[in-house]
Amino acid sequence: MSRKTRDTLAFWGFVGPFLIGLAVFAYLPIGWSVYLSFFDARNTVTPSVFVGLDNYAHMLGDGPFLASLGTFSVFAVVIVPLTFVLSLALALAVHQLKFARGFFRSVFFLPFACSYVVASLVWKTSLFSGVRYGLANTVLGLFGVDPVAWTGTVDPPLYWIVLVTARLWLQLGFYLILFLAALQRIPGQLYEAAWLDGAKPGWQVLRNITLPQLRATSVAVLLLNLINAYQAFDEFYNIMGDSRGYPPFARPPLVYLYYTSLGSGGQDLGRGSAGAVLLALLIALVTLLQGRLFRFDRGALS
Repeated sequence: MSRKTRDTLAFWGFVGPFLIGLAVFAYLPIGWSVYLSFFDARNTVTPSVFVGLDNYAHMLGDGPFLASLGTFSVFAVVIVPLTFVLSLALALAVHQLKFARGFFRSVFFLPFACSYVVASLVWKTSLFSGVRYGLANTVLGLFGVDPVAWTGTVDPPLYWIVLVTARLWLQLGFYLILFLAALQRIPGQLYEAAWLDGAKPGWQVLRNITLPQLRATSVAVLLLNLINAYQAFDEFYNIMGDSRGYPPFARPPLVYLYYTSLGSGGQDLGRGSAGAVLLALLIALVTLLQGRLFRFDRGALS
């Protein structure tokens, strides 16, 4: 057996199982979902009645589905800038540490390894419980404030505090690590040259040296953060849902599609699949537009 053949077999031995798993658990379900979107698939995954684009027309004219996209827009407008600014600020602070840098890096990253379901239940039952025993209400009680029904108050919409803080706690560490890796790749000679030229430490150095060097990472963080916001499900479903069902005022697209496809009112897999395809196309479109806006090309990576 030649060396080239051995290398080829070794390559497929390592990559093959991953590709098989990706095809079976990712590409095949996606393809089947696209197939179902053109059929009347009620309570079945093997439909026979072809309806063409009727499912897509129904979803595009469905008020609750469009409202769920509006819910996402509110969530994304809040969570994307907050995550970007806070993760960058934490990365800059940790990067400046002279000792225990690894400890703080691990501390901030640990929540990312936590299950979204577990974190959501902790936020709902322990921190922002609607009774006086929750941590938030206990702290407010020290100042004479009555207990607040955090997840049930629509005016003002205090449930956004619960949802946003849960997502921030879970994902800040991941983006912090990305920024830290980028900060460590910035040549120290740039800062030395800036100081020799009279640049003042602080905002002037940050604006003229650090931020331009972080451009590629910043764009990647924004893209990943926006896509993750579109795919928000676990914290919404577990924090807002209860035995009475799920309130319509805080329903993002994936939660709405879950109730459409698997809800107790009837499993309409055709329309649910059409909504999923529309959501995927919207994510791709927004990602491309954002990448175009920030020039996420070879020039941005250089």
